[in-house]
Amino acid sequence: MQWLTHEVTNQVPELRDYDMFASDHALCEGIQRESAAWHLEELQRLGIELGQARILQLGDLANRHPPELITHDRCGYRTDVVSFHPSWHLLLALLRRENLHALPWITPRPGAHVARAAGYYLHAQIEAGSLCPTTMTFAAIPVLQKEPALFAQLQDKLYSLEHDPRDLPIPAKESMLIGMGMTEKQGGSDVRSNSTIARPDGTGGRGENYLITGHKWFFSAPMCDAHMVLAHSEGGLSCFFVPRWRPDGSKNAVLVQRLKDKLGNRSNSSSEVEFQDAHGILVGEEGRGIPTIIEMAGYTRLDCVIGSAGLMRQAFAQAAHHARHRSAFGKPLIEQALMRNVLCDLSLESEAATVLMLRLAASFDATDDPAERAWRRIMTPAAKFWICKRALEFCGECMEIWGGNGYVETGPMARLYREAPVNSIWEGSGNVMCLDVLRAIEREPDGFALLLEELQQAAAPHPVAKALVEELKSALEMSPREREMLGRRLVQKLVLAAQACLMLEHAPPHVAETFLASRADPDCGRVYGTLSGTPNGSATTTFGLQETILARAWPH
Repeated sequence: MQWLTHEVTNQVPELRDYDMFASDHALCEGIQRESAAWHLEELQRLGIELGQARILQLGDLANRHPPELITHDRCGYRTDVVSFHPSWHLLLALLRRENLHALPWITPRPGAHVARAAGYYLHAQIEAGSLCPTTMTFAAIPVLQKEPALFAQLQDKLYSLEHDPRDLPIPAKESMLIGMGMTEKQGGSDVRSNSTIARPDGTGGRGENYLITGHKWFFSAPMCDAHMVLAHSEGGLSCFFVPRWRPDGSKNAVLVQRLKDKLGNRSNSSSEVEFQDAHGILVGEEGRGIPTIIEMAGYTRLDCVIGSAGLMRQAFAQAAHHARHRSAFGKPLIEQALMRNVLCDLSLESEAATVLMLRLAASFDATDDPAERAWRRIMTPAAKFWICKRALEFCGECMEIWGGNGYVETGPMARLYREAPVNSIWEGSGNVMCLDVLRAIEREPDGFALLLEELQQAAAPHPVAKALVEELKSALEMSPREREMLGRRLVQKLVLAAQACLMLEHAPPHVAETFLASRADPDCGRVYGTLSGTPNGSATTTFGLQETILARAWPH
């Protein structure tokens, strides 16, 4: 029996059945600008598909039903299998179909990294955990390409556009995924302190078999068909390709101890493992494990930037949608002056993250250009530090726009908020990124000079942008010890200067001017929603300016 106590009103309908690509002007423009227009039709189709309710539900289901570790079968035999909800495999199949694991390697043409980045960014708005094995596979391919004998056995499986969830030896599968196992209990990011050892199983040397004994404290996606693993051999810390199955068809001795109970990224299994003479193949030169993983880290860090930019975009879309449909104190939230200020500020942050992400991806397409190398080597860790850090506060602000409805797990905001910290931690935390930027500047001064010259030229016509670049130059004049202590300040200045220049070059003038005025204003930035009035005395009213900014950011 039910008693009617009230009528349900003023509740916001779910954001679904919308075009994720066409509604994102900054993304659409960037695809054209950064030489990826040849992939436009695929992205248009994907943007429509990902916005459908049935796809959005997959992301929710995959996180409501986290993976389960099954260490033994009913007879007591060791299995080390992780069982997933069907939604997980449907998401991986979608990623695989769109070639987001290998597009630039399969189709090496101008704009290939940008095209992939756009698809990855769209998928990040649906579900983030499934991006982890996709990213690791993507990053491992260029390293494995340098091992001709091994890559010849793997190429067809790595380049396949089919997802094969079966737990079988690699030769028996249609496709494969690759994970990473780097960190240990005692070291974390300090992988030089690793204690896992590798002994030759025969002659030893590059491309030869080894037996690996030890552990990994974070072993990502243990159901991947192989992992790139760091271990100490006679020649020093080295990188090994460790498959789930031995060449003779028996299970490799990689024992999954437990799955991590994580704050977010719950659809994806992260594990602790032990190696008991596990079979592995040496990748790269013996003792050169650090340079090998640094090459992979360049790609995984790029994906951290792309993923966080995607999270920010989805959080903003949810917040703007909510504000347009929810009323308080007699009018829609979107029409209230302070809320408009918050939304405008958030939209500027999201667009600046998107244009930087696309510019960074474009630098990975130009491998032989010294200036583009500087973008890859210096700006990648800088962008990872800044955008991944900003995503956490950004998602929290968007959750607050939803009020109490945002704090409960029945809506999307809680998952976005729990997802936000991981990209700032994975592949090097904030301090590690800032120190890497400083190290890159010191080791590649000519490259940094090219990067600085590019920023100076772009900023020259605009006094605010010019001042940001000059502040950056002044900050670099301090002693090495001071530079390390103030590393976060310096990297923040670097990223803001880059974003300012990119916004001036590519965003509409009113958007760029508002971004620059706010990011150079010492009274702005501590929290979102502190934009001042119309910049530079423009005749456009503040309300009209905000309306224009929001119409660009969320045209629904």
